[in-house]
Formats: sequence, C-alpha cells, structure tokens
Amino acid sequence: MAIFITFFLVSINSPEVFIDSKPLTLESNITQGKSEKLWLNHFSNAKRKGYFYPVNEVYVKVDLNEKITKTIIYKLSAKVKDPYQLFCLKEELKGHGLKYFLKKDKMGIDLLIYSQNVDKLNKLVQALKNYKISAQIEPYKEEY
Repeated sequence: MAIFITFFLVSINSPEVFIDSKPLTLESNITQGKSEKLWLNHFSNAKRKGYFYPVNEVYVKVDLNEKITKTIIYKLSAKVKDPYQLFCLKEELKGHGLKYFLKKDKMGIDLLIYSQNVDKLNKLVQALKNYKISAQIEPYKEEY
C-alpha cells in the first residue's frame, strides 16, 4: 500500500513542464451524421408500430371455490394505573415475548395486544393478576 501511495505522489508531482499547452476552447462544430446511425431511428423502422411495455404479461388463475379458513385474533386489553404496575407489566411482556401497544391518555395507560395464541394471553392475564392489573381477552373483529 505504501509503495502505491509513493508511486501515486511521485506521478502527480512530476517535474515535467508543459510548454506547448494551450488553453481549452469550446468548439461548436456540429457534425451531421447519417440518420441511419442514430439509435432512435432503429425504433421508427420497426415493423410493429405503437408503444409496447418492456415487461412480460402474467396470467394468474384463482380458484374461488376453495374454502377460505378464517383465523381468530384475540385482543387483550388492560389498564395500568401507576408507574410500578407499568414496570411490572413491561417485565412480564418481555418474559412472554409478546408484541404490544401502549396508549397513554389522561385516564392512564392502556395496553393492547393482538394475538392468535389465546393460551399465551391467558397465561399473561394470570401473571398480571399478581400485580393487581386487570386484563380482559376478547375476540377481535376488524372494523372496516
């Protein structure tokens, strides 16, 4: 690496003097080439006229007679009243490995958890009863 840097610095700072150097000038000579050599004219000479998208067409067959199974999502909601309960709640959530949403307003902090695993939610409710945090589990229905 050191050899490369040394060689580079020597080539940049060479003692050669350019005597015959001229200032750069802009030449505005426009050359008219044959129109056949322009790349745009290739498209105008094509047999097919019009614009064609540069992608392949894809056809998808969907069987609408197939029975669609519906998964049930459960919602756990709980109210947290003080900072100690919030601390205990966060520690329990870390232990259970659930993703959660905390919403803070004037009335307190609301916990919302959406999950398909009702057994995990029931275990969390039992653990939260030790900290006097009441939680409810109910099936969640999306509102459109």
